[in-house]
Amino acid sequence: MTDWGACDDPVDSIQAGLDLEMPGPSAGNIDRIIQAIKDGRLKEAIVDQRVEHILNVVFRYSENHKIEQTYDFEAGHETARKIAANSAVLLKNEDSILPLMENENILIIGKYAKQPRFQGGGSSHINPYRVSSAWDILGEKSNVKYVEGYVENEISDKNSYSRTGAVTDADVNIMLIAEAVEAAKEAKKVLIFVGLPDSYETEGVDRKNLMMPENQNQLIEAVSKVQSNTIVVLHNGSPISMPWINSVKAVLEIHLGGEAVGLATADILYGRENPSGRLAETFPIRIEDTSTYPYYGVEKDDVIFREGVLVGYRYYETMKKPVLFPFGYGLSYTTFAYSNLKTDKDEILDTDKLNVSITVTNTGKVDGKEVVQLYVAGKTAGVVRPIRELRAFDKVTLKAGESKVITFSLDKRAFAYWNVDIHDWYVSTGDYKIQIGTSAADIILEKSVQVTGTSRVKPHFTINSPIGDIMAYPAGMSILRDIIGQMIPGDDMTEEQEDAEKTGLVSKEVIMTIFEAMSLRSMLTFSPAAKLEQYEELIAAVNQAIINEK
Repeated sequence: MTDWGACDDPVDSIQAGLDLEMPGPSAGNIDRIIQAIKDGRLKEAIVDQRVEHILNVVFRYSENHKIEQTYDFEAGHETARKIAANSAVLLKNEDSILPLMENENILIIGKYAKQPRFQGGGSSHINPYRVSSAWDILGEKSNVKYVEGYVENEISDKNSYSRTGAVTDADVNIMLIAEAVEAAKEAKKVLIFVGLPDSYETEGVDRKNLMMPENQNQLIEAVSKVQSNTIVVLHNGSPISMPWINSVKAVLEIHLGGEAVGLATADILYGRENPSGRLAETFPIRIEDTSTYPYYGVEKDDVIFREGVLVGYRYYETMKKPVLFPFGYGLSYTTFAYSNLKTDKDEILDTDKLNVSITVTNTGKVDGKEVVQLYVAGKTAGVVRPIRELRAFDKVTLKAGESKVITFSLDKRAFAYWNVDIHDWYVSTGDYKIQIGTSAADIILEKSVQVTGTSRVKPHFTINSPIGDIMAYPAGMSILRDIIGQMIPGDDMTEEQEDAEKTGLVSKEVIMTIFEAMSLRSMLTFSPAAKLEQYEELIAAVNQAIINEK
């Protein structure tokens, strides 16, 4: 099935396995299909197969449709509440400003407190059973007040104006911010509900920056100047930059939390739920720090995934890029300690399982949940690999003072990378580090394990391959031994060679480093007597010897 309008050539698409074009084939595309059948370019039997696939879905639905089926919508709403609370991420909590006390005078600012952005934009919109807002709960308290703070449809135009003299959104925002500032002065704590409008992250449109609407940023900056106890609650489906992060005391990332997001938000703010969500993506400091920034939107005809395997946190950690919040990050109202990282073996074959255990202790005064994250770090010569990769995780519930042992079982895939030569997952022999962290950037404990790969990659070398790569294979070293002897001084160095090495001008190490980086083709320049055909025969012999190796 295609996305809406994504079918370029219906005939080629049907040949390739397309069953259904959405939102439905145009008359022109139907004519193209019929003409292709008449011309013999498309077999009618293939079209029949595509139709049969669709009819099978229709028949399965009809056969399994149960009119008498009932559903408990209230129970579903309560489940949505629990899921949202478990998914929310506490990003900052300076001076333990959260959770709130029941009797504190609280000011709530922002439309999303009353009308939360709880789902994605565009055709992802659904009609839920009911939507619960934070104001539905907090508004019942006599010590909680509300002001609007901003107009949601403000697009960040600081200089908008009206030729007719009518009041613009920019004018309204100035007044709303001024009202919020005055009200904030009288409160004990302020909650500002902000985020990204539908239009900022809807389907069919890519974001051009990481900013929230400018009026929301201005609101936070203005309020935080007069109220030190400012808390930001975020409703957004993707990372944002936070120019105000050092001006507020707490940030709660509630995401697009579903129909019961307001109930979940109130539960976390007042400590009925202890936040335990962790970021599933990195929050960069600025858009310029992202791996695709120099290219995306510039090369109009191509959208190239230039990250390679360095996607998301793999890029930021490998390149040592400072970030706002790393992948896997999240705070709690309690604290946790890790100890006793153990593996059941120190050396394994890639066909073995490695069992890992770690003890986690709730060292705080309240019950909570911790997400234990296991990363694997390994290097492979000649292969781009991330500095570490998440290979397992588990969420554990711990009462105050309680400890539990968490176990993981790692198989071949935990140590493998995709080898393009063999078109399969491959483990290179070497030292791998088992790392336990609270995020991709915060590794607490690690232990080394020697992993031996049982699969052999059979490379194919050419005269342009680096000699060092060829020498890494016993067959290559054996066949190139004579050439190596000619280039690298041995124990029987001449007096001139010994003098040169003593001065540090031409040492064995320097020569070897240069030699390993060279190719046989480049050696023709330094060996006038050598022939290209001679080196091609050597390479052919190396490749054959490697194939014959067991």
